[in-house]
Amino acid sequence: MLDCPTCGVVERHAGRVSGAWVFRGTRVPVSALFANLEGGATVEEFLEWFPGVSREQVNGVLEHAAHSLATPEAA
Repeated sequence: MLDCPTCGVVERHAGRVSGAWVFRGTRVPVSALFANLEGGATVEEFLEWFPGVSREQVNGVLEHAAHSLATPEAA
């Protein structure tokens, strides 16, 4: 599970985008990245479709997700 509060390239505000986690400084939900990738889109396509999101932000979320998946949760 992605631990969004510890990912520095995302943010959440209760009154914006229904409180969803978004890429910092945008209104683009982090879930849009994963939905597009699951749908077969490439990172390049995602960046083209969502120009407010930077490659560094996408890489940060993907690296954070990989790290989160590799770290076992405390029971």
